[in-house]
Amino acid sequence: MRRLAELRTMMDEGRLGFRVDEVMTGQHEFDPKFGSPEKRPMEFRVTWGPKNILEWANPAHDRFMLGDLEGTVTVDGLCDQAPCTGSLELRYLKDHTIRYSFGFQAGGQAYQYIGEKVDIRLWNLPRSHTTCFGRLILQGTGELVSTSVTHFRIRSLPRFVASVRLA
Repeated sequence: MRRLAELRTMMDEGRLGFRVDEVMTGQHEFDPKFGSPEKRPMEFRVTWGPKNILEWANPAHDRFMLGDLEGTVTVDGLCDQAPCTGSLELRYLKDHTIRYSFGFQAGGQAYQYIGEKVDIRLWNLPRSHTTCFGRLILQGTGELVSTSVTHFRIRSLPRFVASVRLA
C-alpha cells in the first residue's frame, strides 16, 4: 500500500527515479604530510540514484547518467562513519568509468573524495565494476590527503540487487 502511495506521489510530481544501496570496502594510505603511510581500512556506504530516470537516461540532458549520493564514510585515522553527500556518474560512453564524488567533514576540515572504477569494457566487468581507485583531498586547498583502493564485494551482490527501489 505504501509503495503505491509513493509511486502515485512520484507520478504527481512528474518524476520517477530509483535508489540503490552500495558498500565499498578496502584500504587507503595517507600522504606522509597527513599521517603514517601504512595501509589502513576505508569504507563507504552510500545510497545513490537519480530522482528523474527520464533525465538520467537522456544523453542530451546535463544530468545524463548522474545521480545523487548520500551515506557515510570511514577513513581509518581520520573519521568513523562521517555523513557524506555527492554524486555518482556512470561515464560508460564518455571515458569508460564510474565516478564517485562526495564531500564530508572530519575534525573541523572539509574533505572531497573522488573515486573511479576504470577501463569499463564488456570483457572485464567483474574486475572493472568492483574496483575503485580514489583520492581524498582537502576541499579548500586541493592538497592530497590519501589515496585508496576499495572494492565492491561480490558476496554483497544479492543485497545490492535487493536494495534497488523506486524513489
